[in-house]
Amino acid sequence: MKTFCGRANPTTGSMEWLEEGEDYDYHQEIARSRYADMLHDKDRNVKYYQGIRAAVSRVKERGEKAIVLDIGTGTGLLSMMAASAGADFCYAIEVFKPMANAAVKIVEKNGFSDKIKVINKHSTEVTVGPDGDMQCRANILVTELFDTELIGEGALPTYEHAHKYLVQEGCEAVPHRATVYVQLVESRRMWSWKKLFPVHIEAEDGEKILVPPSEMENCPGLPSVCDIQLNQMPSSDFSTLSDVVKMFSVDFSKPVQSASTYYRVQLEPVKSGKAQIVLSWWDIDMDPSGMINCSMAPYWVKPTSALQWRDHWMQCVYFLPREEPVLQGEKLYLTACRDEYSVWYNLQKAREGENGADEEEHKAGVGVESPVCRCRAHLLWNRPRFGELNDQNRTRQYIKSLRKVLKTDSVCLCISDGSLLPVLAHYLGAKQVFTLENSGVSCSVMEKFFKANHLEDKIKIIEARPELLKPSHLEDKKISVLVGEPFFTTSLLPWHNLYFWYARTAVSTHLASNVTVLPQSASLHMMVVEFQDLWRIRSPCGICEGFDVGTMDDMIKDSLNFRESKEAEPHPLWEYPCKSLSEPQEVLTFDFTKTVPQHCLSTEGSAKLLRKGKSHGAVLWMEYHLAADISVSTGLMQLSNEKGNCEWNPHCKQAVYFFSSVIESEILSDPTAVTYTINFDTKTGEIAMDFKLL
Repeated sequence: MKTFCGRANPTTGSMEWLEEGEDYDYHQEIARSRYADMLHDKDRNVKYYQGIRAAVSRVKERGEKAIVLDIGTGTGLLSMMAASAGADFCYAIEVFKPMANAAVKIVEKNGFSDKIKVINKHSTEVTVGPDGDMQCRANILVTELFDTELIGEGALPTYEHAHKYLVQEGCEAVPHRATVYVQLVESRRMWSWKKLFPVHIEAEDGEKILVPPSEMENCPGLPSVCDIQLNQMPSSDFSTLSDVVKMFSVDFSKPVQSASTYYRVQLEPVKSGKAQIVLSWWDIDMDPSGMINCSMAPYWVKPTSALQWRDHWMQCVYFLPREEPVLQGEKLYLTACRDEYSVWYNLQKAREGENGADEEEHKAGVGVESPVCRCRAHLLWNRPRFGELNDQNRTRQYIKSLRKVLKTDSVCLCISDGSLLPVLAHYLGAKQVFTLENSGVSCSVMEKFFKANHLEDKIKIIEARPELLKPSHLEDKKISVLVGEPFFTTSLLPWHNLYFWYARTAVSTHLASNVTVLPQSASLHMMVVEFQDLWRIRSPCGICEGFDVGTMDDMIKDSLNFRESKEAEPHPLWEYPCKSLSEPQEVLTFDFTKTVPQHCLSTEGSAKLLRKGKSHGAVLWMEYHLAADISVSTGLMQLSNEKGNCEWNPHCKQAVYFFSSVIESEILSDPTAVTYTINFDTKTGEIAMDFKLL
C-alpha cells in the first residue's frame, strides 16, 4: 500500500504530496499520537479503573459472568483493568493494525492472554456467535472514544451499532454517561479569531478605516470546533455572561441515537454584554451514581480541585453566528445542534409571554444548518491568522516601517497570502501597488476586500506564481519596494515562510537596481526550555496503574527514531507554559536584500544553561527585521521575570525540538550547556538540527 504525505515545500510555497511506504504512515501515526499523553493522564486512568471495578462487581452480584467489550482498546489498558478486576472474558477491539499488534504483546506480557482476545477490526465489522469474533454478546461495554468535542471521533455511531449488535440489553457501560456543559461569554480576544475587525491607519491625509466586506462580517465561519487549553486563557481576556449550564447528556448504558438532533436550554445572563462565544467542556460519570467523575472543567469552574493536565481532551470554543447584545436577567434560549460528529450553537431571545415549550419557537430553532463559510475568508485564514490580522500593535509596526521606505513615486509589489500590506502601502502614499496572490481563494477574498473599501482600481491583483511573473503583469514597470509579512498559508514551521526569499529570488528581474525589500532580513532564534507539561506527550510511561505498557513506549521511541523524527514540530506555546533555561539567541540570518545563495547556511554553537531545570528541548522561531530598528517576532515576545517565564506570540506556532532525554528518560544530572548544529539547505528550504546536552 502506498501512502501519500503532504509536506510544505518552503522553496515553492506549496504543499507537495510525497509517496511514502506504508511504514511511514504508521510511524507518523505512532510518533505524533496522543497515546503517551493518555497513558500519563493519571486522573483518567484511576477513574476508569474505579468505574470498571464497580461495573464488574455489579454484574457479579447479579450472579452473571462478566463479559467485557472494549472498543478502541489502544494498548489494551482498559481490558487489562477489567481482567484484573475479575471479568471472566474481554473482547478488545482495535482497528489500527500496528496498535492491535502492540496490544497483543502488552496483554501477553502482563499475563492476560487467556482472558483477553484482541480483535483487529472496526467494531461495526465484528461478528457474534459460535463461529464469530465474539462467542456471545457482552454485558459490560467499556470505551474511550472521546475527543475534546466528545463526539468528534464517531463515538455516537459506534455506540449505536454496539447496542444493536454487540452488547446485551441493560448492559453496564463505563463510562456510564457524559454531560456537556456550556457558558456564554464575551471575549474580544476569542472573537478576533472569527472575524476581521476594522483596521485604523494614520495616513498623511487623515485617518483611514479599512472595513471587512459585509459578506465576511455576516459569515457564520467554519463548523469545526476550536479546541484549546482554556486553562491558559487569563480571566482578563473574557467575561462570563451566564452561569455554567448543562446542555445535554448521553447515557451509554442504553441504546444511543446518532441521528442529527438539537437540545435547548433557557439562560438568564448574570450580566449585560455582547454574547459572542459559547465555551464548552464535558465530564463523564464512570458509574450510575455519579460518584466517580472525570471532568474537563476549566480553572474558574472548579477552583478548589487540582487540575489534571491533558492534551488529548481540552475545552471547546464555539463562535455564535453573530454577536448578540444581551441584558442581565433577560430570558434567552441557547440551542445546541449536532450531527454525528460535531456540535454548533445558536442563541435566541425569548418572545414575550412565551413558555419554554412553545412549539413554533422550537421549530424555529431546529432548522439551524451546520455553519458553512460563504465569504471564503475562513478558508484562506485560519483562526490564529484572523487573530494576527486583528492585532493592532503588529499592524502599527508594519505601518511605521512602510512609512520609512515609501516615497510618492514608489511602485510596490506585495508577496504574501491574503495580506493587508498592499492596502497599507496604498494609503501610506505608494504611487502604484501590485499584490501577487498564488491561489484562487486568496484572489477572490482580496478582490472582495478591495471592493468593500473602493480600492479595486487602486491595487492590482496578480494571480501567478512568482517565477511566471511577466513584465506585462506589472505594466512594464520595475518594482522599487518589495514587501511581505511574510505569511503563507502552507507554512507549518516558522521557517517555511522563508518562501518569501525564494519568491523574491524568482522575481529579481522585475526589481529596480536600488529596490528596497521589507523585511530586509530574517533571523532564526533558539532557546533551551523546561516545559511545565508538554514534555509528557513524548515521555515514556513504563508502568501505568500497575500494568507494564513498555511495548508502547518502545513503539513510540522507534517511530520517533524513524527517518523523520529528528525534526522540530509546531506547537502554539501560549497554550503550553515553559521556562527558559538559556538566553534566547540568534542562530542564523537570512538576507532578503540578496537572492537565495547556492550554498547551504550552517552554524554551530552552544547555549549556556543559566537556570536549574530539566532540559526538555529547544524552541525555535523567526524574527523579521522590517527596518533598522523595527522587528517582529513569531516566537518569544518577552522573558517576564527572574524565573524565566516566557510570553509567546499567540498568533503563531513555534517549533519545538524535543531532546532525546525526554524520550529516553535518562536526564543528565545538571547539564551546563547544550551544543547545537543547525543547517539550512537552500535547495530544499528545510532546516536540519542536532542538539547535545553537555
